[in-house]
Amino acid sequence: MKKIVLFLHTSLDGFVAGRNGEMNWIKVDAEIFDYAGNRTDAADTALYGRKTYDMMEAYWPTAANKPNASKHDKEHSAWYNTVHKVVVSKTMKGQQLPRTTIISDNVVSAIKELKQGDGKEIVIFGSPSIGHLLVSEGLVDDLWLFVNPILLGEGIPVFAGIKERAPLKLVTSHTFDSGVICLHYEKA
Repeated sequence: MKKIVLFLHTSLDGFVAGRNGEMNWIKVDAEIFDYAGNRTDAADTALYGRKTYDMMEAYWPTAANKPNASKHDKEHSAWYNTVHKVVVSKTMKGQQLPRTTIISDNVVSAIKELKQGDGKEIVIFGSPSIGHLLVSEGLVDDLWLFVNPILLGEGIPVFAGIKERAPLKLVTSHTFDSGVICLHYEKA
């Protein structure tokens, strides 16, 4: 069975984005990219909501080709271009895209079926609405929370719609020079 691994940046007060979806407060640098990149290699499937998929698709397919491409741009672009992508979207229903599966209906059962497949892990970057759904259904096995040193006051919460308690076990924590702290939890 595949594990589902959720990566989220969060403010200290528990928001993944500001009131209007802004994420310009998120601190990312080479140190964080290297740390997360080591984990990405364990996944052969990327799961996105439509908005996150659109953002990823607008940048990563050609990121390595840019003259000033960083080490991370080259590595993540190569991974992105080979990984199988799964997009949860009603508006993309019926579209046929290379190395991409669109889930428009029966999302929870489709994700459960995906977990039963062969291969490596399934990773989710951002996609808070998908994260909310899968955490509330108990389908997320690992949480990687990158806690940014900022208070937003309001916005899109890290967790919403939790149906019942979900005990977690802290596996590792890591503090970056930027002040971001990564907390890696798994189901207890």
